[in-house]
Amino acid sequence: MLLPKKVFFTRGVGRHEDALVSFELALRDAGIEKFNLVPVSSIYPPNCVEVSREEGLKELKPGQIVFCVMAKFTSNDEGKTIYASIGVAIPEDKNLNGYLTEYMGYCEENEDVGRYAEENAKYMLETAFGVKPARVFNVTAKAKVEKFTTVVATAVFII
Repeated sequence: MLLPKKVFFTRGVGRHEDALVSFELALRDAGIEKFNLVPVSSIYPPNCVEVSREEGLKELKPGQIVFCVMAKFTSNDEGKTIYASIGVAIPEDKNLNGYLTEYMGYCEENEDVGRYAEENAKYMLETAFGVKPARVFNVTAKAKVEKFTTVVATAVFII
């Protein structure tokens, strides 16, 4: 069974004349460029323990297939602000799953886009189980666009 036991959260920004290279640079900034990333939908697994990025990276090897929930956005619309955000809602009962939400796009420079991602993760948890979350937070990358700019926010699972 592929049930993640640990998760870490990370974010990054990359800029380059080429869109694909800007994405690679964002992954490098997030510290996850060496893995074969497989996007999955937005469930925080039951009994999953959050670890630091540094601790999580120690458990992974270059080339490894790694499951993740990723919000990403790329733009070359110079001067605009872009974001990628993961909202997280974790229940008090660790035997229940939590929820992750991915949002991305354009925003105002001072807009709290992470709050929106949090609120929707919280809503999903409350409507699924009728419980309030024990913890709600977000991981958000924002950047002003120069050349091609990519932002990523990611929940990285460790099996």
